[in-house]
Amino acid sequence: MKKKVLWLLPLFALTYGYAQETDTVAKKDYGRLYGGFESNSQWYLNDKGTGVNQKAAPINGKPIRSNNYLLLNYQYKGFTAGIQGEAYEPNALLNYNPGFKGTNVGIWYATYKFSKLELTGGYFYEQFGNGMLFRAWEDRALGINTALRGGRVIYRPTDDIKLTALYGRQRTGFNVSKGDIYGFDADFSLNNLFKFQVSDLSFGASYIGRYEALAEPAPFNALTNAYGARFGFIHNSFYINGEADYKEKDGVLNLQNEIDPYLVKPGNAITLNMGYSKEGLGIDATLRRTENFKFLSEREPAVYDANSSSLNYNDRVLNFTPALTKQHHSNLANIYVYQAQSKVDFITTGIMKAGETGGQLDVFYDFAKETALGGKYGTKLAVNLSSWYNLPGTYRLNPASYETRFLGVGDKYFSDYNFEIRKQFSESWHTALYYMRQFYNKAWIEGGDKVNTNIVTAEATYNFTPKRSIRLEGEHMWADADKKNWAGATAELNLDDKYSFYVWDIYNYGNDDPNKRIHYYNVGGAYRIGATRIAANYGRQRGGLVCVGGVCRYVPESTGVSLQISTAF
Repeated sequence: MKKKVLWLLPLFALTYGYAQETDTVAKKDYGRLYGGFESNSQWYLNDKGTGVNQKAAPINGKPIRSNNYLLLNYQYKGFTAGIQGEAYEPNALLNYNPGFKGTNVGIWYATYKFSKLELTGGYFYEQFGNGMLFRAWEDRALGINTALRGGRVIYRPTDDIKLTALYGRQRTGFNVSKGDIYGFDADFSLNNLFKFQVSDLSFGASYIGRYEALAEPAPFNALTNAYGARFGFIHNSFYINGEADYKEKDGVLNLQNEIDPYLVKPGNAITLNMGYSKEGLGIDATLRRTENFKFLSEREPAVYDANSSSLNYNDRVLNFTPALTKQHHSNLANIYVYQAQSKVDFITTGIMKAGETGGQLDVFYDFAKETALGGKYGTKLAVNLSSWYNLPGTYRLNPASYETRFLGVGDKYFSDYNFEIRKQFSESWHTALYYMRQFYNKAWIEGGDKVNTNIVTAEATYNFTPKRSIRLEGEHMWADADKKNWAGATAELNLDDKYSFYVWDIYNYGNDDPNKRIHYYNVGGAYRIGATRIAANYGRQRGGLVCVGGVCRYVPESTGVSLQISTAF
């Protein structure tokens, strides 16, 4: 362990030494060194209330765990290079990708930019269009890093054209997948061609190919091709954009996460977004339909045990399918969260999925100041509606088969109808009221009961000074199934932009099992100075889905002390 920690010290020394040199040497251009460090650690404790035992799974007698990232970049004129060291010692935090283990170099890259050309070798991140066809990205909170290791060329012959070509293999843990990934993307702006003054028109086209050798003859090709086309148009306050993607036929995974040679299907995805925005009013609507559109860098995911595979960690996934639902900050509103259902999944004779169809509508309206509803400071109203369904059609479990219809809806997965009102009563008092009505088909999404909830949340913030404030929040959930009713409260204190403290608790008082009527309490704080933030927390983690930006990972119940440190330089 000491040797692994010492491995990182030269990188810190390099950073420090370079900073000292730039303080004393004249203004000669030696380039620029920049980067960041992040550490997330937790000490998991025994807890009789939740039944957590350090010696039992998933802790397995290893209660202290830490995820650490040190990123260094060097830039000199058109040249940029970087390296990221990662340490998961003595183990990664609970329920992270098993490939994240030990200390090693996570990513490295070098890029050179000419006036119209950009060349990159090593690991890189990229997205084509809205990401439904291809997205290589990183989210440390979710344990996701799907960078490609290979090469990328970006060419901009004019300000209106951008062409991208790439090749690589996708990162998985500290290794890369077996599939070879080929890609090409083109973006075109037509504003100058049509001499638009108050409008904007653009088009794009994408290609992604995955080549993975076949162990034996199969009714599909070793190279799976996928194509996409998109457009965007803005005129004054109106906008509309859309994307359509198609994946050639390929083997579909069965319940054991193995390719079913008898169920070979193509895949497709369509997204349409439109809206209108002017002072005091905003309307945004998104519709999406996906069918068999989970695109993997390896056809068969790695299976770790009877209950998990690489899919559980969003690992070896080439495309990006976020849940298009409102991202709530309420603790109780995030108990039943929706995960996008983009893949074929046959579970029982009554639960057979081929994708999803649905949409989301947002309406924002500001009641003007000095009106009956606006009052002295104005009033803000936001309404959000989202509903998601299985694809309509005919399904057969054995032998597996399905035929979908393009229009219509199947069994309902999830819905969330909510509104919020924000009202300022004085220079110091800011208040908000939220109401959410959710339907969560747990049986179809993760196994369990269908749940209907009604959630009410009220919050008030008082500003002592422009830099000192306190926020209080109370919330309640009425649920007709699963764990039934919850109540919660939060208090946050912010001091001088440097210190913040909080305490919150959610209580599952309505659980039918008296032994599971548990308080999930947390107390913590943070200190900020410049680009550095240090935060500590003690409390209980409710088991379930943790989501960031509509992408989720499952976390087990735990109790412990956590420490987070992050800085940029």
